[in-house]
Amino acid sequence: MTLNRRHLFAAAGGLAATATLAACGSNSGGLGASSSAPTTGGSSASNVALSQWYHEYGEAGVKEAVEKYAAEYTQAKVTVSWNPGEYAKKLGAALLTNDVPDVFESEQGASLDMIKQGQVADLTDIMAPVVSQFNPAVIKRFTFDGKFYAVPQVVDMQLLYYRKSVLEKAGVQPPKTFAELVDVANKVATGDMGGFFAGNDGGVGVLGTMFIWASGLEQFDEGRTKATFLEPAFYDALKAYRDFSKTKGLLQSASKEWYDGSAFANGETAMQWGGLWSMPDIQKAVGDDFGVVPFPAIGGSGRAAVPFGAFGSCVAAKGKNVDAAKAFVKWLWIDQEDKQVEFADAFGTHIPSKTALVAKASKLKDGAGADAAKFASENGFTNDIMWTGPLGDAYGAAVTKVIKQNADPAAEFKSVGELAATELKRVKG
Repeated sequence: MTLNRRHLFAAAGGLAATATLAACGSNSGGLGASSSAPTTGGSSASNVALSQWYHEYGEAGVKEAVEKYAAEYTQAKVTVSWNPGEYAKKLGAALLTNDVPDVFESEQGASLDMIKQGQVADLTDIMAPVVSQFNPAVIKRFTFDGKFYAVPQVVDMQLLYYRKSVLEKAGVQPPKTFAELVDVANKVATGDMGGFFAGNDGGVGVLGTMFIWASGLEQFDEGRTKATFLEPAFYDALKAYRDFSKTKGLLQSASKEWYDGSAFANGETAMQWGGLWSMPDIQKAVGDDFGVVPFPAIGGSGRAAVPFGAFGSCVAAKGKNVDAAKAFVKWLWIDQEDKQVEFADAFGTHIPSKTALVAKASKLKDGAGADAAKFASENGFTNDIMWTGPLGDAYGAAVTKVIKQNADPAAEFKSVGELAATELKRVKG
């Protein structure tokens, strides 16, 4: 099975915010250390030339599609560069020079560093009139100080897969609460099939900040001055998962990682935490014998939650023609809805960023695909733009100590709360 978005969700729902968000990446997991030969599009006689960067998508046909889009634009000659390898590193280096791509995609929209360093143009003028057309959860992440620095392209997400026939045979329903997840996992687990799988680290990596959201809490207060998840509900969520990890219901090791649907498709586990991108392969393997649900609510104040990720189209502030670049981004990612549906629906399974376009995506019209699109809209979360790398690392280390080493949650997270306040003050400065 193709690994499409492993890194995108390391940051969207995992522990650290520094992980590369390589949506649609190949099995090597990264984006561009070098770029393939650029392709020039545009049929007009315009003297305006624009460069556009993409990372390497794993699905066949994406490269040809974006080259076709560029060729159909008549107001400028757009040169598309396809970037395999460590794309985020290459992009970061390019943005520090004067030789920047005019238009480029970036994980979860522009990063805080890009915004603070003046590397991306303000796109509020093209986004503000249409903001209501986009997925509200995505818009929340793409907004910083009331401004937009990227236009959402396509949405991906994580969710919980379950095998219908296995749960029916055991006489249990798909879990809506974490207590139910534990009960179901232990009832369906056998010597040959695990109950629930979320990675070969026991799930502590990918689930990460899920323990915050599923327990009903937020990462920061509205003013982004302090961490607001250091509450008994969060500590209880960690302890509940720790207890679960000691039961037969949690499959600790499988043939592939969580981001590959193979363990679920080949019957190693009855339930698996995975990505929307795995759905086509799972459907080929098991037909209609599967369903999807969000990560279930933990505790009395909890809520169902799914992490999402979205690449955004940005304009370099130091580009040679910022206005022309903004016009192209508006044309492609705001005006050309047929292309947006194709981009989301023709190459794997993804969710259009505009809510009205979801119904036009054939793979989301019914069944598990429709359920997934609903979850992303109603239960979607992603790391706050100020969830920095150092904070994510400290948080991840604390989660691991609590679950793997039986550390006391309140004591272990005291320093995380202190670091959060320091980091928030630093990045605001």
